[in-house]
Amino acid sequence: MNILITGCNGQLGNEMQLLEAENPQHTYFNTDVQELDITDRDAVLRFVADNQIDGIVNCAAYTAVDKAEDNQQLCDLLNRMAPGYLAEAAESRGGWMIQVSTDYVFDGTNHRPYIETDPVCPNSTYGRTKLAGEEEVQKACRRSMIIRTAWLYSTFGNNFVKTMIRLGREKAELGVIFDQIGTPTYARDLAAAIFAAIGKGIVPGIYHFSNEGVISWYDFTKAIHRLAGITTCNVRPLHTSEYPTPAARPHYSVLDKTKIKQTYDLTIPYWEQSLAQCVALLLKAE
Repeated sequence: MNILITGCNGQLGNEMQLLEAENPQHTYFNTDVQELDITDRDAVLRFVADNQIDGIVNCAAYTAVDKAEDNQQLCDLLNRMAPGYLAEAAESRGGWMIQVSTDYVFDGTNHRPYIETDPVCPNSTYGRTKLAGEEEVQKACRRSMIIRTAWLYSTFGNNFVKTMIRLGREKAELGVIFDQIGTPTYARDLAAAIFAAIGKGIVPGIYHFSNEGVISWYDFTKAIHRLAGITTCNVRPLHTSEYPTPAARPHYSVLDKTKIKQTYDLTIPYWEQSLAQCVALLLKAE
């Protein structure tokens, strides 16, 4: 198959590129905005037609959650309209599309892991535009797969893991929120799940994916510091109210992964196992 990967310079896009070597039976078109502006409908349709694209994995998104509140038009363009264009292009060739979405489509008031059929209720611009993107993709492409994920990190780009390592080395004390609960997702594990879905064949619908387990941002930070050998920084638990942000965060965003595990016969690693792998790679690269 000819597979288009968008957002190839981001966390997930980079991890997808690393795993392409393990799946050499396909031809990959790795693009970022320089190679393909996904907000340009005509350019998207032309690229997909010219390169005879069979499937699209959209790793591109506007992910600056707080900045989105002041950049709603750009956020909508990247998170709603662009996925719609990609889905339209995939459908024009009878192809498939995987759209990566987010736990922010929920308001975070649950007290049990979210399943795919739970009512959506985003309470931020980022969450609203990502939900709208899901709807555009499903409307335009019959063979579409939505994968909602959460707390994404990797060795690439800017993310929470890298920030906590840097701040842990710079500061004697650090306050981190303890009353927001979720599960981190190592982008490499998500990329592996995407390749598993491609390999088995896309079963259309909405799926949830993160690593296994449940923690708070505070616990996550403590684990990051332990694995990175940081012992001189005192990490204090903070209430969300002590750290106000422009965009509201879900207090509880644990995702139930039963559907994707059963559909694609996946075994998903525990969050700390994957975090250890990522931190080891970061330390090795220093």
